[in-house]
Amino acid sequence: MTSDLLVTYYSSVDDDRVFKALADPTRRLLLDWLFERDGRTLSELAAELQMTRFGVMKHLRVLEEAGLIVTRRSGREKLHFLNAVPIRLIHDRWIDKYTERRVSALTNLKRHLEETDADEPDQHEDSARDG
Repeated sequence: MTSDLLVTYYSSVDDDRVFKALADPTRRLLLDWLFERDGRTLSELAAELQMTRFGVMKHLRVLEEAGLIVTRRSGREKLHFLNAVPIRLIHDRWIDKYTERRVSALTNLKRHLEETDADEPDQHEDSARDG
């Protein structure tokens, strides 16, 4: 076993847990706040929500189980940090592959329209001469 916990951990990311964690608007808000400023305590996060500390702890636990946040103790405080890797893995696996064909089709359409437009005389110039 490697001593690098992150390498070991990322091989076991569970898509269902990530999707479940991201399904809740409060958890997405917590992730947004950690994106803005990493290393927040439970007290800092709870102060911004109309929720008990226990309620926030439950949300943080779901996020941590999904691998979306990691924690580190600093003295008596537990700091929470965003871990965007599982979101990126979901993106690469589920989103990127479906958007590639559409983007490719749009660029092909754009190229075709530009070529067609370049081959035809400008209709605006013809109507200006006729008028």
